[in-house]
Amino acid sequence: MYNNVRCIAIVLAGGSGKRMGLEISKQFLKLNGKPIIAYTLEKFSDVDEIDDIILVTKPEYIEYCKKEIIDKYGIKKVSDIVCGGRERQESVFKGLQAVKDENSIVLIHDGVRPFVSKSHIFETIKGAYESGGCILGVRANDTIKICDDNNLVASTLDRSRLWYIQTPQTFKYSLIYNAHCDADKSGFFATDDSMIAEKSGIPVKVIEGSYDNIKLTTIEDITIAKAIIDSQKEKGEIK
Repeated sequence: MYNNVRCIAIVLAGGSGKRMGLEISKQFLKLNGKPIIAYTLEKFSDVDEIDDIILVTKPEYIEYCKKEIIDKYGIKKVSDIVCGGRERQESVFKGLQAVKDENSIVLIHDGVRPFVSKSHIFETIKGAYESGGCILGVRANDTIKICDDNNLVASTLDRSRLWYIQTPQTFKYSLIYNAHCDADKSGFFATDDSMIAEKSGIPVKVIEGSYDNIKLTTIEDITIAKAIIDSQKEKGEIK
């Protein structure tokens, strides 16, 4: 709890392993003998300010998550497991609908992003409490071009103003829930929740995160992840 406001993490775990060429869903892939999603849930469960975790996954994964993840690793703060939708945005909306406290702060996080630091989780809570919305990001370290339909360079963006956005993306619940309702009614599609917040006029603060906070998407990411695990274990960030 933060300043007498409940803080609820919505963790998305409905992905597949297709991009990695895996037969199992990527959130269940094991790193050093433990599933990726277990690392992620443990990270949020260990943050004192987090009161509850809502896990959003596919219907066929619910029992597996209960027995092989939550029970097996003793994760205490998962209060609900809900069925997600066909797309990420729909899954987030279903997670938001499961929140029972309309005065809470919600943190929306990718289940395959297990290396977010506990201090950054807290900082997004503080930022959302103060401004309504707060997200993590890191500064762009590559030059980014806009190209036309023929892949010819049209312009070059100012790198000093560009950020690679991460999760958690954290908001006052009533603001982001109403924004999702509006998006659902209008058919507006966004690639992340801060884009939905932007469209509704919610101020969104960006806090500088860490390049370690990667989303495990490709098989190459696994090699990087194994190195990050060793580093975070030394810092006491993961078990």
